[in-house]
Amino acid sequence: MSSSQSVLPTRRSFGLLTAAALSLASLSSAQAAPAAPTAEKRRADVQVRYRTVAIDGVDVFYREAGPKDAPALLLLHGFPTSSHMFRNLIPALADRYRVIAPDYPGFGQSAAPQRGTFDYTFDRYATLVEKLTEQLGVQRYALYVMDYGAPVGFRVATRHPERVTALIVQNGNAYDEGLAGFWDPIKSYWREPTPANREALRWLTSSKATKWQYTNGVPDTSLVSPDAWTHDQALLDRPGNSDIQLDLFYDYRTNPPLYPQWQEYFRNHRPPTLVMWGKNDEIFVAAGAAPYVRDNPKAEVHLLDTGHFALETHGQQMAELIRDFLARHPTKKRAER
Repeated sequence: MSSSQSVLPTRRSFGLLTAAALSLASLSSAQAAPAAPTAEKRRADVQVRYRTVAIDGVDVFYREAGPKDAPALLLLHGFPTSSHMFRNLIPALADRYRVIAPDYPGFGQSAAPQRGTFDYTFDRYATLVEKLTEQLGVQRYALYVMDYGAPVGFRVATRHPERVTALIVQNGNAYDEGLAGFWDPIKSYWREPTPANREALRWLTSSKATKWQYTNGVPDTSLVSPDAWTHDQALLDRPGNSDIQLDLFYDYRTNPPLYPQWQEYFRNHRPPTLVMWGKNDEIFVAAGAAPYVRDNPKAEVHLLDTGHFALETHGQQMAELIRDFLARHPTKKRAER
């Protein structure tokens, strides 16, 4: 064998060496810049914890996930559900945020004190939510409000605007435009709180009404898990719970008079605001979404082709909207106690 043959690689061996070098380079590049985790991987890495704390003598249940030192996101549920409505959203966000979702008294796994021993009002709920965040050492947080979560969360925001880093509104009303015909019998109860007008609303706690809230306005109801409404109904059917809900229907009358105060908060403080609205909702109609831009021109509004419980059908899309929105409006990590 000549010296040239011993030193120079053949064409075939050169090709093999080149391929090996490229393979090593690709491996090195992949190790240096790992691919971003998929949504499925993010969810798989999240561990949700289920806890109960006593606040003013009432046991309040909450779900929590995410790093303790991450920016906080507080999820406030609506009627007739609980933090259970966020069961899929929490893992989709908790890789990046500390996510906390409480149940109000009378809902979910929280205690349901006897009527007469506890004020089932939106003011009382807002106070409990405030005290929960304080007890958990959460000094600043983004607020996700849905349905009943809006009057609870907006009370908290107007009392403590310095604590709220952003608003995420999902079918949560703050404008007269959002209250349409569905509310007429409820408004009759507000005007005349007679036993007859109260009983006329009891159907709203029935299994038929609960399923309707989840499926009405949904083009493809096969996307809605029946576990959602059957879970809620089992809790509504607890002895005495329907009267708790009727008390809250009556107390809802205290919310529309506060709309001007909430709107002033939107105008004066202009928190970053993301509005996601099931446009086919008959409870809080789509006309209630656009006015957020009137008071906060930088608010972002997305109308989704679904009903009241938009997370059931558009959860993945909404999670990505939230991640993108919060990433564009970052906040400093809160200080721990």
